[in-house]
Amino acid sequence: MTTESAAVHPLRAGLMIGALGVVFGDLGTSPIYTLQTLFDPRDPHPIAPSRENVEGVVSLIFWSVMVIVTVTYVLLAMRADNDGEGGILALMTLLRRWSSGIRPRVMAVLVALGVLGAALFLGDSMITPAISVLSAVEGVKVVDPGLRELVVPLTALIVFVLFLVQRFGSGRVGAVFGPVMAVWFAAIAVLGVRGILVEPGIVAALSPSYAIGFAAGHPGVAFFALAAVVLAVTGAEALYADMGHFGRPSISMSWAVFVAPALTLCYLGQGALILHDPRDASAPFFLLSPDWARIPLVVLTTFATVIAAQAVISGAFSVAAQAAQLGYMPRLRVVHTSDRTYGQIYVPWLNWLLMVSVITLIFAFRRSAALAYAYGMAVTGTIAITTLLFFVVARHRWRLSWWLLLPAAIPLLTVDVLFFAANCTKVLHGAWLPVVIAVTVFVIMTTWDRGRRLVADRRSEMEGSLTGFLDKLCRGKEIAVVDGTAVFLNRDLDSAPLAFRANVAHNRVRHSRVLIATVEVATVPRIAEADRIRMRELGTEARGIRGAQIRFGYAEPPDVPAALALLGPEQTGPIDTDDVTYFLSTAELEYSTEPGMAGWRKRLFIATSHVKSDVSDHFRLPRERVVVLGSRIPV
Repeated sequence: MTTESAAVHPLRAGLMIGALGVVFGDLGTSPIYTLQTLFDPRDPHPIAPSRENVEGVVSLIFWSVMVIVTVTYVLLAMRADNDGEGGILALMTLLRRWSSGIRPRVMAVLVALGVLGAALFLGDSMITPAISVLSAVEGVKVVDPGLRELVVPLTALIVFVLFLVQRFGSGRVGAVFGPVMAVWFAAIAVLGVRGILVEPGIVAALSPSYAIGFAAGHPGVAFFALAAVVLAVTGAEALYADMGHFGRPSISMSWAVFVAPALTLCYLGQGALILHDPRDASAPFFLLSPDWARIPLVVLTTFATVIAAQAVISGAFSVAAQAAQLGYMPRLRVVHTSDRTYGQIYVPWLNWLLMVSVITLIFAFRRSAALAYAYGMAVTGTIAITTLLFFVVARHRWRLSWWLLLPAAIPLLTVDVLFFAANCTKVLHGAWLPVVIAVTVFVIMTTWDRGRRLVADRRSEMEGSLTGFLDKLCRGKEIAVVDGTAVFLNRDLDSAPLAFRANVAHNRVRHSRVLIATVEVATVPRIAEADRIRMRELGTEARGIRGAQIRFGYAEPPDVPAALALLGPEQTGPIDTDDVTYFLSTAELEYSTEPGMAGWRKRLFIATSHVKSDVSDHFRLPRERVVVLGSRIPV
């Protein structure tokens, strides 16, 4: 049993406003750079801002948003929740849960795709803050072209400050995210209407006939245009990933009532402006505003893009923490920045890595249009993987026939593949970047998973049977028994903890009350307190030695002392939780020539192990009552 699903959040105005700031930040700021990138004359495949092209592109943007955001995410993917949680890792855990009818090899490929999707998202989290803030600060060039040289250093400064304040948490500033983005969506809707009034005929582009006619009449131009059109759907994954915080009804209603209409009006307004004067294609978003409003618009845009960047950074922290819980990354130090709000975390190591990466991208690419070539690859890859995994989950979770699913799956996957293929044409112009990042992260994650399993097998050989160890321990008379409670954390209850073995072998002593506990991360986001801990029979309860299985959801901090506090005296005997000694078994990894992994992957696994957090911090153990006993394990 799990805690109440977040998917049943009641529809409340507060949740809808909150979703505007957290969920729709990235998607809502896409109009700043989408059409500007499409008609950028420096694009390797430039599109002339003719009437036919402008109307076709605007129609293509509108229907791409409708198909990918409304159909793929709002109507379909968001129904595949993992006890209220969404996102690519939620889909992956659902696959594991419903994998009984899937062939092992197919399952391995699907899991690998899920890991690749998470890797693409982490790569996206490096690009989004750079392109978002850079596109906003570029607005100063419209106000005063003489400020052009300040764009890059000013963007880098804003990003530096943004990452610097992450350690304080997003709780305080998060309270204003929703209202600021509400103002943002109202502003871009008004600007869009202002542009439409200049050339009202642009409204006809809402007809799919314009997109179809554009693609049929100019297939080459339309294909290359998809590489930039996809910028209009960046951030769509956030609708699914943040479902646990706001619920499907609130996100869906915010999209239908506020976000979709505002985005549509803004894209139509920019299209109308370009039709009226093709020269405005250089900065159609900022040129929608009157001269007197451009400075306030630049300020509002900067705030909106910082919020978008913040949302992506927070998402990266969550994905990394969940990946670590699922065993695809080493334990990272996670700081919970709020005692009241679930899910607000800060991962220091990842924060500084992202900061260096984002600032490097800003100075390397220098223009949002140049970064846009790199941006689309990560987005299209994530969307395609999400669509594929959703239909596989739908097939096995709801027992739906492929004949029922394929009529929907084939068109949606065709759209996703077309977008991905179009972005492949930009590989030499920056699209290689997210590919390199994603492949690197994917290799690290899969290597860690494989290495972790390899170490677990080797460790099991060293630990031996728990039953045999306890039988020998209870029969022995030379082992002293001292008053107190010892908790040995172990991987399972079948093997003897190395720390327990070492303590008995070298110190010839044990505590009068011993609890051997294993920590399990479930494939659901949260576990109810009533199901947090389960006692396991070891046959040595009369001797004061007991076993317990502690369960956490993959989105929860593994607070072991808090879990043990839930145990009653009838389960463990008289235990003073403030006077428990925790014994940990640590392993120093050594490179070996034994089979199991390629040599370079072994070295990568050992190198990656150095960034993992301290076990005591990970399980929230009081350091003054922790005893660590180590051993060496060849890899």
